[in-house]
Amino acid sequence: MLRLTWVQPEDLIGHELRQAAQDGREPSRIAARWRAAGGLEAPVRAGASPQPASRYLRLLAADLLDELADLPSGLREHEPTDLAGIKALCPDWPGPPTTTDPPGPAALEAAWLGRAAGCLLGKPVEKLPLEAIRALARPTGNWPPTRYFTAKGVPGDLLAAHPWNRRSAGTSLAENIDGMPEDDDLNYPLLNLLLRQRHGSGFTTTDVAELWLAELPAGRTFTAERVAYRNLLSGLEPPRTAHHRNPFREWIGALIRADLHGWTHPGDPAAAAERAHADATLSHTANGVYAAMFAAAVIARAATGTHDVHACLRTGLTVVPPASRLASAVRDAVRLAAEHTDFDTVVDTLHATYSASHHWVHAVPNTALIAAALTHADGDFTGSVSRAVSGGWDTDSNGATAGSVAGLLAGRPDALPEHWTAPLKNRLSTSVGDFDGIGFDTLAHLTHREALRP
Repeated sequence: MLRLTWVQPEDLIGHELRQAAQDGREPSRIAARWRAAGGLEAPVRAGASPQPASRYLRLLAADLLDELADLPSGLREHEPTDLAGIKALCPDWPGPPTTTDPPGPAALEAAWLGRAAGCLLGKPVEKLPLEAIRALARPTGNWPPTRYFTAKGVPGDLLAAHPWNRRSAGTSLAENIDGMPEDDDLNYPLLNLLLRQRHGSGFTTTDVAELWLAELPAGRTFTAERVAYRNLLSGLEPPRTAHHRNPFREWIGALIRADLHGWTHPGDPAAAAERAHADATLSHTANGVYAAMFAAAVIARAATGTHDVHACLRTGLTVVPPASRLASAVRDAVRLAAEHTDFDTVVDTLHATYSASHHWVHAVPNTALIAAALTHADGDFTGSVSRAVSGGWDTDSNGATAGSVAGLLAGRPDALPEHWTAPLKNRLSTSVGDFDGIGFDTLAHLTHREALRP
């Protein structure tokens, strides 16, 4: 039986109830109506409940989603989505850039490779709870993970209790890796490379939407992107595509699309953040957008050739409203990482703070974890991807972003340990455009060409 994930109203309503509580609305009355009718909680990790709802429950869920959207929010004043509103709340918004040459192809290749390796490290343990990730790694002597995960040496009872990610194990465990398999964490940078090639740096959110419809298979979208895609096909236009029946609008999807905006705006974190905003607002609002702007600004600073990851993270915070939930989470995570020598302690504290209240794909805890990992590792490549993935939640996405930043800071491909890069075989699989099988060296040259364009 086909169960289409991330779009069924009966599966969205539980996520929207949680989102409403997080963004300052009062959903308890609507929640009571849903539960009294026999409605279920949101699926914990999957995108759809095991069985379809009755026609009555589906119609009720759709109506309640619209009622929830009309509830007033007490946080809107401090967490706007429009760019002018965001800038008005950021007292340290970056000024005009100093003249900075774009990073050379070698640095950009290291960034692409870093993104791929970090993603690949996280793929087999995506969706697993934190204790399962730790349990699977320790018997192989790979905790914290300093190489790709393997099933070799893991007791059978552990593998039965904590199975690897079903979609990824066949291509992402160490014994199975044969080049970089397809993943949305690499598809979106490819799409944004196409976006730059076709529209330059002045692209609009509508340009992003048209590119998705032309080049992005619907089945390769998830969470907020899938809802936005559905909204486009239903005739809605941005920015309504981001918030109409889209409970995932503050999840991590916009963040994983941000790298190319940073890579192509070296030394100009403001422009990188503005381009990330134009991209993100197709599918995200508020903290989901801030996560993308933060990542783009961090990477724009790293693209200047600096090796100071802490300065990069401080730059990222200058484009995020300081009273927002995301800014608070990042500041707390950076402080925790500076205070504790044991990163597991940092992770346990973050999970105690966020796991009960936030979905494992939400942007707030995941961005905080990325910032903590980069801080604790002082920007070192292996340390950064290891910590980002060992913290759980959205492991492949967090590993990818941390790897992109740390790879760019490393400055060249041979500065990344070979055991991370050699299995990639300079080959990326994708369903985007004509990129399938492309090498990371070629991607670096294409990205460098776009960074040179005005």
